[in-house]
Amino acid sequence: MSGTATPHTDIRSTGWISRLPAPLRPYALLARLDRPIGTWLLFLPGAWGILLPDAGGTTSPLERVRLLVLFGIGSLVMRSAGCVVNDMWDRDIDRQVTRTAGRPLASGALRMRHAALFLLLLLLIGLSILLQLNPLTQLLGASSLILVGLYPLAKRFTWWPQLVMGFTFGFGAPMGYAAVADRCDMTQILLYSATILWQLGFDTIYGFQDMDDDARIGVKSTSLLWQGRAREFVGACYTAAGLAFLGAGFLAHTGVGFYPVALVCIALLLKQAVSVNPQDPRLCLSQFRANRDIGVGFAFACLAGLVW
Repeated sequence: MSGTATPHTDIRSTGWISRLPAPLRPYALLARLDRPIGTWLLFLPGAWGILLPDAGGTTSPLERVRLLVLFGIGSLVMRSAGCVVNDMWDRDIDRQVTRTAGRPLASGALRMRHAALFLLLLLLIGLSILLQLNPLTQLLGASSLILVGLYPLAKRFTWWPQLVMGFTFGFGAPMGYAAVADRCDMTQILLYSATILWQLGFDTIYGFQDMDDDARIGVKSTSLLWQGRAREFVGACYTAAGLAFLGAGFLAHTGVGFYPVALVCIALLLKQAVSVNPQDPRLCLSQFRANRDIGVGFAFACLAGLVW
């Protein structure tokens, strides 16, 4: 494993990871703690739902802050759990892909029993957080585990694993909305749709890094399916996501401050779409990571609408 990112791997074993006791380092890498971008991308849709003005009605600012903290911790824990599940399913495939061959299960640094015990610990922590939310959010959170378990299978049976990833990683949006609104409605549906489409777009970009290996070993992906029309596909995903996000804000009776910030974020997504290049793995990784900042921008749009 290299200590710095390359076009072929994004594993980072230097920095604070290298200062952990040696027995703990493989667990940190298994949980992707060296790459917090995934935690951000899981957390941000939940933050959108929590900060939408009409979602909470009379919800106090302090309660929204409490929920943001809980969702932040929960995102870190459940993203780690999802990575463990994914690597348990994919360890044989990962050994054959340059970018993932150094992962702890694929490389043999950890055994399956170690991963299973670690997963159990993470799920228990996640449960303790879920129990602090209202019953509707608890139900949604429990339901999301089905998607977490099935996502690694998608690449074996469908060309749309990135879409399944969108449903899975985007589940924070309806959960965040339910945590403050304690209901399901069309605003929540539009917000979830925006999240799914946004994540379908950026995960397709991320998947362009693995196309050669995926084709060689017979793994299906949305990236392989659309590599010939990458800009059109990613652009369509981002355009639809932006419209759905604006629609959610409109139905949530957001303040006028929501719209200029949201439009800037949508423009940044479309700029990314027109410059995507499936043959440039370094660019793809950079564009994927840029979605954290864009997602933070959408959160500020919700906050601007709430404050206004």
